[in-house]
Amino acid sequence: MRDEGATDPRLETRYLHTFDDERPGSVTLVGVVHDHPATVFRVRRAVEQLSPAVLALELPPLAVPLYEAHAADGTDPLTFGGEMGAAIQAADTDDVVGIDGPSLAFYRRLTARFATERPSAATAEKFLRGLGSVTSTAVSCRLAATVTRLTPFSPTVGSKTTYDVSASDPPARQAADEDRQIDAATAVLDAFESPPASRLRSETREAHMADRIRDLRRRGDVVAVVGLGHFDPLCERLER
Repeated sequence: MRDEGATDPRLETRYLHTFDDERPGSVTLVGVVHDHPATVFRVRRAVEQLSPAVLALELPPLAVPLYEAHAADGTDPLTFGGEMGAAIQAADTDDVVGIDGPSLAFYRRLTARFATERPSAATAEKFLRGLGSVTSTAVSCRLAATVTRLTPFSPTVGSKTTYDVSASDPPARQAADEDRQIDAATAVLDAFESPPASRLRSETREAHMADRIRDLRRRGDVVAVVGLGHFDPLCERLER
């Protein structure tokens, strides 16, 4: 990727990092701006060139079959699936894993954290309300995957993010727009302190995803596709 990165600015990013220590299997984290064409290109190239044994996606396990179904049908990732769909289409492996919650392991971690930290009733209520929404979406994805498999219909779930650039724009323009999205998101994160419920959810998700990545590397090299906001925290957890 270094040679191509010298000419394609979409590959020149700090949000691409490989951990290759003495443990079995390397881990490459790819930080993404969801549904952005520059991100979709970078994820596709990373998966093609690294050819991992395991593709780990920031998706609930229940949602993965729907993304796999659309990828198998050749759905344009910029129509549905974004960088997750592009990664699945580019992968040689069938070992595609959703590493985000909700899952049984995620709920176990959450229960233990609630018991240890004892968040306020208001924080717990907001957290559980958000978790309920995410769980509902994951279940909807699983049902949509069943419909896709058993009928001629190919439903989608959720909405995609749109930008002022497209895959047909020059690479430099795509990369510049992605940088603007990253700068804007980072500025918001730096300017405002996360509410307790949001912080609790993010930290629980990141701890869960880091553990899943550590487990998966026993099966071989891993490429993990994660949202930009989780990239640095996951790097820190994996470096420990």
